[in-house]
Amino acid sequence: MNELKDALKNATLTKTGKRIAEYILDHDTEACFMTSTDLAAAIHVSEASIIRFSRSLGFTGYMDFQKNLRAFYTEKSNRVSNTITVPHERLLASLEHSNGDYMEAFLMNTQQNIESVLKNNSRKTFDAAIDLILKSRRKYIVATRANSGVAAYFLLLMKHMLPDVYSVSDSSISVIDHLCDISSEDCLIFFSFPRYSKLDHQAVQMAEDAGASILGITDKPSAPLAQYTDVLLTVDVDTNSFFNSYVGVQLVMEILCSGISCRVGSSNEEKLKTIDKYLEKLGTY
Repeated sequence: MNELKDALKNATLTKTGKRIAEYILDHDTEACFMTSTDLAAAIHVSEASIIRFSRSLGFTGYMDFQKNLRAFYTEKSNRVSNTITVPHERLLASLEHSNGDYMEAFLMNTQQNIESVLKNNSRKTFDAAIDLILKSRRKYIVATRANSGVAAYFLLLMKHMLPDVYSVSDSSISVIDHLCDISSEDCLIFFSFPRYSKLDHQAVQMAEDAGASILGITDKPSAPLAQYTDVLLTVDVDTNSFFNSYVGVQLVMEILCSGISCRVGSSNEEKLKTIDKYLEKLGTY
């Protein structure tokens, strides 16, 4: 926030501009989430004054200024999981840097995680991931611990669209047993986020040895399993607390499923009708 403070203090501002700057410095957390109309109402100035103020600082407009304001706020809120992966260490770091605005800080982190999906991954990469899945005979989904939640939802949607989709997360059977038949005609899709798992590594190793295609969904290109992938999708999972945020991961998964659904068209219509037929008998609606 220091750079923003310096910019506001050193800028040549009108009397109204100084009022706006003082309000933002005193209410930086709230200002991050306020529209130009909201900000103008709070300071009792015109919306045009807010826009002129933003441009006087060298920004193209209020949205450009707000984007930078949010970036400074995120830095201040200290996204502890960006550098620390051990939960109890992240907890201590989050408490040390907490300023009490937990909702605003979490919303800011979540927004940046969502933005990282499109920032880190091109349409071409998503298309390549979809191609990899559709050309594979069998699709194996790998995830452990907290990663299993989003993987389970992915499994459900995939089964509603494609045949031969399997989970490798059944605790009653080992990863080795699940993947003993994997071949070069198949693909393995893994969800891997801190803390990383050796079980995931074992699954990826078996897939690589069999010549299977590998789609990885993880947090960064330097993640342990990223080097083994044929297609890699990365998404931030940072929070201001001890746990990962999977909102961005959910977005990646839903984009993939949306793309697959577009490709398969109505070919899974009968499957969906069959599922609905038997769900109705169970009273599910």
